[in-house]
Amino acid sequence: MKQPAKTLWFDRPRYVYVEFCVENSSDVKLDIEEKKLVFSCKNEDGEELYNEIELYDKVQPKDSREKRSDRSITFFVRKLKEKVAWPRLTKEKHKPAWLNVDFDNWRDWELDEETEMAALEEYAEMMDKVKEKPTPPSMDDLDDD
Repeated sequence: MKQPAKTLWFDRPRYVYVEFCVENSSDVKLDIEEKKLVFSCKNEDGEELYNEIELYDKVQPKDSREKRSDRSITFFVRKLKEKVAWPRLTKEKHKPAWLNVDFDNWRDWELDEETEMAALEEYAEMMDKVKEKPTPPSMDDLDDD
């Protein structure tokens, strides 16, 4: 019987990162469609693992990549609509037990852009203040002793 692999995911402006946590995997197969991701492999004990994910939004299958290590297989799935945050990986609001957010890599990049803009504006204001040189103090009241 096939069971799902533990899966972590996180969102970025251009890509959704999906990591299937399978140590020493073999027979890895991945099918990325516009709205669906199908993953299968065997773990080090020879058990078959299978995940099918109906994606939250459309992706660009041909511009997606993968990276394998001894501990996992990570897919960089290119979003069709860049800079649009995904609140979840799946189309359905129901979250499967095997799917979790990768909080080690999660970043609220939408707020990052707002924070960067605020910091840039603050820097610009500070630079304007530095450029505005006040009138130097009068030295008339100093004695020539």
